[in-house]
Amino acid sequence: MKSYRFLISGRVQGVFYRANVSRNAGDAGFSGYVRNLDDGRVEAVVSCEEERLAEFLALLRRGSEASRVDDIEQSATDETFSGTFVVR
Repeated sequence: MKSYRFLISGRVQGVFYRANVSRNAGDAGFSGYVRNLDDGRVEAVVSCEEERLAEFLALLRRGSEASRVDDIEQSATDETFSGTFVVR
């Protein structure tokens, strides 16, 4: 299992983006968190099998009805998570 960090930019704050990502990721069995950043982006961190990475990216792109994702930056991280997916 690996962990990944994503920085999502676009219209992603104040539009229920984090709530939807958290609910959908939790329902799909992912572990990690999503949080707002001061620069207007959202950070998401997940621990998952590499085979499920495309599924998680699809959740990030979908967001909420009112959101618009313009870009997603991806990097590896040493943080590991188990259990739930939460909003921080």
